[in-house]
Amino acid sequence: MLDYTKNMGKNTYLHRCIRNIISLKNRHKPLPSNHHKIHLSPWVALALCGLFTGAWWLLPHPILIVIAGLAPLAIYGVLRLPFVIVLSFVIFSFCRIHEAFPFLNPLKIPQLLALGSLFALGWHIVVTGKIQPFWDKSLDWVTVFFVLVFIGIFFATSRDIAITAFKDSYIKIIIMTYAIAWLTRTPSDFKLSLYLFTLSGVAVASVALFNKANGIGLVEGTRVTVGRELGSILGDPNDLALVLMFPISFAASLMLNKGLGKIARCIGTLSTITLFSAVIATQSRGGLLGVIAVFGLMAYRRIESKLIFFGGGAVAVMGLFVMAGISGRASGGAAEEGVDASAMGRIYAWQAAWGMALVNPITGVGLKNFFSNYFFYSPHWDGLNHAVHSTWFGVMAESGLLGIIVFVGMVIKLIIDATNSTNFAIQRCAPPVITAASEANLASILGIAVSGTFLTQGYTWPIYVVASLIIAMKHWQKNNL
Repeated sequence: MLDYTKNMGKNTYLHRCIRNIISLKNRHKPLPSNHHKIHLSPWVALALCGLFTGAWWLLPHPILIVIAGLAPLAIYGVLRLPFVIVLSFVIFSFCRIHEAFPFLNPLKIPQLLALGSLFALGWHIVVTGKIQPFWDKSLDWVTVFFVLVFIGIFFATSRDIAITAFKDSYIKIIIMTYAIAWLTRTPSDFKLSLYLFTLSGVAVASVALFNKANGIGLVEGTRVTVGRELGSILGDPNDLALVLMFPISFAASLMLNKGLGKIARCIGTLSTITLFSAVIATQSRGGLLGVIAVFGLMAYRRIESKLIFFGGGAVAVMGLFVMAGISGRASGGAAEEGVDASAMGRIYAWQAAWGMALVNPITGVGLKNFFSNYFFYSPHWDGLNHAVHSTWFGVMAESGLLGIIVFVGMVIKLIIDATNSTNFAIQRCAPPVITAASEANLASILGIAVSGTFLTQGYTWPIYVVASLIIAMKHWQKNNL
């Protein structure tokens, strides 16, 4: 028929009718084989029916009907958006959103996200093959440190404490470090990480500022906390400062990168102001040092005159310490003569950490065992055990001299990779989101390294999340730029 129509005038009425009939016929052709379809095996459907039947027999509650209705949608979302699920789990675990907003506690969101993350990872690695693991030299350092921490558990002075800390927290960090590195595959993933980390930090910062304005949960009369009445880790001003400091690099990158658009810059500006104000309210020296490192990097890359940079930076640093009101703290303030009690407490703790490392140079005293060993190694005993309040001394005490060498090597390697990725993105005129994410990663790892002087984060989320993003960025640039 088509051959016949070719010999006819293209503008004839018969020709147009035949073409319309053929186009209508083609509309009903089956979709191409690569079109996304969802196939549910009868056996899977039967197993699900049996599962809900057994659940109803054990617990006949109307909520099961709601769960049965939402389960297919939840499973579909987990399988289609594994990066979102994994990133959400990290955010809830680190930022403690459910503790900042207690009404979320009964929903058990971190536990649900953990199950969803593991299910999605297993499904896409083993079944679909959509997640293809890769390796990088930076992962060598990360993996070696993980192995050292794991071996140290068996030689810990208190195995129960070390095992509990490992299975409750550190094993999740290990799994998600690889998961984020392998799941962050597209510019949209990097963009999502910029916004999610920024907005989650703003959520916690808003609660902190509300508590400060209303005098809720203040420590020493002036230092703000969040969820202190619930026993949250955010109830410690230093830990809260750590949580608030981490998203500042992402917010500042949104604010300063013009290529992202006006809306992104507006969100970044408002978020930076909110996060900065909340860090100031904690009066944490470590948090303030981290913020200075982040802003210092951003300014250094944009101010051509280094004389203006260093001169203005010195004035800004002094102004920040005055603004933070650290001199007005009950501990570590101007009211204490000589070396203040807070600083002396850290010095005693660092001396204890050095003693632990000398006695246990290969394995250290074990994960989370510094506190319980403080009495035996501190040169000064005031009747209480104390935290180490330092990333570097904490790793040295709990992982030994070998552990701190590997840890420092890992951080240096990450800083080098992040610097190279940022410069490479600028040189190759990469998409604005890639440039912004690269700079955010670099600022974040520098902020963590600097604030590590006074904040204990060797076994917490920030450094490993940033490591994953740096490794993922390096891999993406290698394959796409």
